[in-house]
Amino acid sequence: MSKILESLEWRYASKRMNGQKVPADKVENILEAIRLAPSSMGLQPYTVLVIEDEELRKKIQPIAMNQPQIVEGSHLLVFAAWDDITPEHISDYISHTASVRNMPEEGLADFKNTLLSIAAKNTQEQNFVWAAKQAYIAFGTALIAAAAEKVDATPMEGFDSVALDELLSLKEQGLRSVTIMPLGYRDTENDWLAKLPKVRRQKEKLFIVQ
Repeated sequence: MSKILESLEWRYASKRMNGQKVPADKVENILEAIRLAPSSMGLQPYTVLVIEDEELRKKIQPIAMNQPQIVEGSHLLVFAAWDDITPEHISDYISHTASVRNMPEEGLADFKNTLLSIAAKNTQEQNFVWAAKQAYIAFGTALIAAAAEKVDATPMEGFDSVALDELLSLKEQGLRSVTIMPLGYRDTENDWLAKLPKVRRQKEKLFIVQ
């Protein structure tokens, strides 16, 4: 646990990055942590776009309030939630589960019907909001994984999601962007935040023990 806490103490939301490329193995470890992240029912109702292309990141920067980390970083992760939970999504998930666990799909019929019932009783927007919440679990996992790899990762909500969805053709893929995360290495000389102490709420104010 001490290593996790040390990594979390080390990390902060870098405001400037130095352009150094993140090694492929570190990126893969972060992505694998995202893949292993928990989600309700195990459905993982989101997709993560991994954008390394510099020209595409230059197009994204003005959509994201011209934040420099978009282009100064090495990769940009875009967490995009499903815009609805469809029967096709659920059928694919059930088939995949049966395959991985080497069991007949019929043995998952009750579970499948439960998922179908939950999705059907909600509106499309309610399903999207639920999917976005699941994407945030993976997003938080990615932040911790990046810190463990000593890779800087800056969580961002400051972007025009409609414009980003249009640029990346997400609507056509049944997706809507939720949050984004540049990966890279901090520029300690130009980042005003780099040398400041981390500020977090005091334990006695953050936690209520009953």
